[in-house]
Order: sequence, then structure tokens, then C-alpha cells
Amino acid sequence: MKKRSPRPRTKPARDESRLLREHLMNLLKGGGAHLHIDDAVKDLPAALRGTRAAGLLHTAWQLLEHLRIAQWDILEFSRSAKHVSPEFPDGYWPKTEAPPDESAWQKSLADFRRDLREMIALVNNPRTDLYARIPHGDGQTILREALLVADHNAYHLGQIVDVRRALGAWRAE
Repeated sequence: MKKRSPRPRTKPARDESRLLREHLMNLLKGGGAHLHIDDAVKDLPAALRGTRAAGLLHTAWQLLEHLRIAQWDILEFSRSAKHVSPEFPDGYWPKTEAPPDESAWQKSLADFRRDLREMIALVNNPRTDLYARIPHGDGQTILREALLVADHNAYHLGQIVDVRRALGAWRAE
């Protein structure tokens, strides 16, 4: 007679949900394999924020604003059926290569951080069903949107590093 292996112990669904939420929050916050926004822009001279590096398509300002706009759009789509996304692709990019002034740069950073915190809060809320289809979408879930934010942010934060390297303004620590 064949000996049966013991049944694997399963954890309650709420423990799995909590663990998934923790993993998503870590992914969204950055760190590990993903760069954090503050690390990407730390000590970037104001004079270089609107400078296009040879061979690259965007400036650090354009990338920061694109990150902010896209993340905001994904967050608002996730929360509201009344949200109207910007026109693609022009509505997702700033009109200028450089920020108009220091306050525009700081506001963009602050808005990006705020919206990231709000996406993290949405993911962390136990009442948020990560798997349910968003009623006003066409199959998206909060899980998919959170992964999209993390993926999109990681990609473009890497591009900011590329711009900085090409301009000689990056020191890996």
C-alpha cells in the first residue's frame, strides 16, 4: 500500500490576502529591485532637469511629469467611474523640456509621492477586493492596476537614471 503524504496546511484566505498586500506595497514603494523616486532624483542639479542627453528622447523633467500623470490617471481610474483619462499620448507628457521653475519640480514630486501613497492605501485597505473587476473598466482589477503602476514607475525611473548617467550627474552608491 502506497503511503500518503500529509496534506499541506493551508492558511486562511485573509492571511494570503494580507501577504499579497504586503508584497504589493513593497513593490510600489520601491527598493529591492526597484528604484525609489527619491533615489532617482536625489541631488539632480536644477540646471540639468530640463537638459536632453545625446541619444535619449526625454529630459528628467519630462519623465517625472509623465510618471506623475500616468500614476495619477491609473489611481483615479481605479477609484472613480467619473474619471476621464488624458488624451493619449500627448496628455501624458509635459509640453516643455524643462520645469518652469523650482516650485513646479517640487510640486510634481509631491504630487507623485501623494498619489503613490494613495495607491498603496487602496491596495492595503482590506475592503479593497484586489481580484474584482473594476466595474467601469474592461477587465482590469486593482491588482492589475497596482502592478501596472509599479511596472511603469520602475521603467521610467530607470530612464531618469539613464538621463543622469548620460549627463554625468549620477553617482551610484
